[in-house]
Amino acid sequence: MRLATFNLLHGRSPADGLVDPDRLTAAVTALDADILALQEVDRDQTRSGNLDLTAIAARALHAPEHRFAAAVVGTPGEQFRPLTHDDDGHGEPCYGVGLISRYPARTWQVTRLRPAPVRSPVYVPGPGGGLLLLHDEPRVLLAAVLDTPHGPLTAAATHLSFVPGWNAHQLRQVVRALRTLPAPRVLLGDLNLPITATRLVSGWHPLGRLPTYPAAQPRVQLDHILVDRHDAHRLPPVTAVTTPASTISDHRPLVVDLG
Repeated sequence: MRLATFNLLHGRSPADGLVDPDRLTAAVTALDADILALQEVDRDQTRSGNLDLTAIAARALHAPEHRFAAAVVGTPGEQFRPLTHDDDGHGEPCYGVGLISRYPARTWQVTRLRPAPVRSPVYVPGPGGGLLLLHDEPRVLLAAVLDTPHGPLTAAATHLSFVPGWNAHQLRQVVRALRTLPAPRVLLGDLNLPITATRLVSGWHPLGRLPTYPAAQPRVQLDHILVDRHDAHRLPPVTAVTTPASTISDHRPLVVDLG
């Protein structure tokens, strides 16, 4: 069983700044994941050709189960509004996370996470960048209970806040939400926290320890695959951990093989 998490940067390639669906398809196909969590995912956004990036990734993996969960309606960094219910803003441009599975899903669950109440300094590279005070965005947790060859498994995708401290608060919320779902439980996503902080805050066990950001020369691990430490014995052993180079995104995917 192969698990993977990938922050897509809405499918954009840093090499030319373009979003190419064929390039996205090739990048996801190369992962060959049975369960794939996606972050920074667009649907119906002009900047990504009005594509449904989760659906494209699911077709690339020949995966029958996939969901997109919007964190906001609109475009991050421009104009957006939060969602206050389980509606994904169908027909409007949305941004959020995706979860894809080759295994059947019994149930799906969406948990919404509030943004940080204050602006936070963030370094933005490139012209017009530098240290900027930015408003945080709402976040979302998307979970599914899957029927895998190793038995039922709860898998969840999320992308936590960039605001220090608030992302730790959100991670604790995520852990509480997932513990209401069947064990074993696995969390996949860009948590915007390094590995030591992730482990200490969540109390969960990392299945892979390799840097994932920035993609060209990874120095820090922001992307994680965690298992509830009470459930670790119920999963097959880890046989490989990789962060393959990709033609898209400023993050590398994190890939963990079990079995």
